[in-house]
Amino acid sequence: MDPNTWLKSYDSDVPRTLKPYPNIPLFQLLEDSARKHPDHPCTIFKGATITYKQMNDMSDQVAAALSAMGVKKGQPVGIFMPNTPQFVMCYYGILKAGGVVVASNPLYTPREMEHQFNDAGIEIVLVMSNFYNRVNEVRAKTKLKTVIVTNIKEALPPVLSFLFTLTKEKKDGHRVELQPGDMWLKDLLAKYKPSDRPKVELTGDDRALFQYSGGTTGLSKAAVALHRNIVVNTLQIKSWLADVREAGEVTLMAIPLFHVYGMVAGMSFSVSSAGTMVMVPNPRDLKDVLENINKHQPTIFPGVPTLYNAINNHPEVKAGKVKLGSIRACISGSAPLLLEIKQKFESLSGGKVFEGYGLSESPTASHCNPFKGKNKEGSIGLPLPDMEVKIVSLDDGETELAPGEVGEIVMRGPQIMWGYHNMPQETTNTLRDMGDGGGPWLFTGDIASVDEDGYFYIVDRKKELIKAGGFQVWPREVEEVLAAHPKVMEVGVAGVPHASYGETVKAWVVLKPDQSATPDELKAFCQDKLAKFKVPTEIEFRNELPKTTVGKILRRELVRQHKEKG
Repeated sequence: MDPNTWLKSYDSDVPRTLKPYPNIPLFQLLEDSARKHPDHPCTIFKGATITYKQMNDMSDQVAAALSAMGVKKGQPVGIFMPNTPQFVMCYYGILKAGGVVVASNPLYTPREMEHQFNDAGIEIVLVMSNFYNRVNEVRAKTKLKTVIVTNIKEALPPVLSFLFTLTKEKKDGHRVELQPGDMWLKDLLAKYKPSDRPKVELTGDDRALFQYSGGTTGLSKAAVALHRNIVVNTLQIKSWLADVREAGEVTLMAIPLFHVYGMVAGMSFSVSSAGTMVMVPNPRDLKDVLENINKHQPTIFPGVPTLYNAINNHPEVKAGKVKLGSIRACISGSAPLLLEIKQKFESLSGGKVFEGYGLSESPTASHCNPFKGKNKEGSIGLPLPDMEVKIVSLDDGETELAPGEVGEIVMRGPQIMWGYHNMPQETTNTLRDMGDGGGPWLFTGDIASVDEDGYFYIVDRKKELIKAGGFQVWPREVEEVLAAHPKVMEVGVAGVPHASYGETVKAWVVLKPDQSATPDELKAFCQDKLAKFKVPTEIEFRNELPKTTVGKILRRELVRQHKEKG
């Protein structure tokens, strides 16, 4: 499709191109904000504030320490911690030392950690103290040499830090004894000055990030992003909200920073405009999320549908005790945004919730619905500036399809990854040259369509298509119908084995509090909204559904649990 098609649907103040892009290392965005707004808050955590000058200085100190420990340009360095100020200073410190960030989910099992540490070749990792013993479990099976440990109390205000030491530190596993050779981050910050940081020659073409996929579709693999890929994507996101106020936005950081969505659409976006990040370590702690909203009145709230849905249904929110009116913009990603969730959150906050789309390979955002213009129901929106996107045939992987036809979504643009680390065949399969002279296209594995106005619609994951008795069923379509039932809070749909049909449609449903329903009641609700072969043959009620750390329902895990039950 001609990009001019979707450019016509852009908000009038969004630039049609952002070229030429700056060829700068990613950490320059922090340095620029620290120079222009040194005393403006960079992070707020439990009431403690770190300014941009302080954050920039501390990341210089981390870089100095890492360089003194032998970290070289291009060397992967791990981060194993939740959303805290220490994550931010370590992230930029690794980059300033010339290292490559490998940010891992602190909830990973030892098996998952071992794979990532060995695949990336990590020798140094920065970790929150309550995860230190878990890291040590895999130490002997990896190349890991040194662990730098930080305690959550180091980021707390003095009174809270004192109380934490008395009541929670030991009980919650934060008090640890370090093995010989390991170090406390606070000791390194005391030892090195910002001026001790050696200047490593870096450009936008150097490697910045190994972003591992969650492993929900097979072996976890690392998408390699260059500095310029993340800088470009940051500027694309920033341009989409054309009225971003320099040093005037407050971003609620409730999506994990170890996930590329939080890392780029949250942290990098905020840093690029000298915004303030309100740090939320655990987005499932709704009490903390709502307290931060009330106290700090965020203006920007990147999130996921399950989090918006949980807020919509929280008793404190229903009772009018949470002040949501400061929120003006919410980019929703990582999972489909159902219309009911969007409309209810917008009515509660007065802000705008608009769905976007992206992947670890892009390195996060490639599409978004307009902030001011038309948001079409079920659409992931329009490609961001300077993106090329088309829908190709599922049969030959080459023929471009007409508007309305369903195929695989492929794209290319200045933010697309370099490739996969140590996986040349996967890189070749995913980044394919189609002979048009413009370079390789990223084959996303997502099934989609595009309309005449250039709005794209994700149908589902290519690997999650249900083939029920020879018919094709897309889980998302069934989920959207069931989610519209007034008693349903959450739903996941997937294909499960069936003796006669090969596969059949099954739904797992979480009802709203104090509601009851029967499988037959929900099936009847679907009858006039779905073709007969799409109506679930089995409905299982659950108290909760398995999710990734960013709130995406794990259909694969639901199927696994179904098979285990026999």
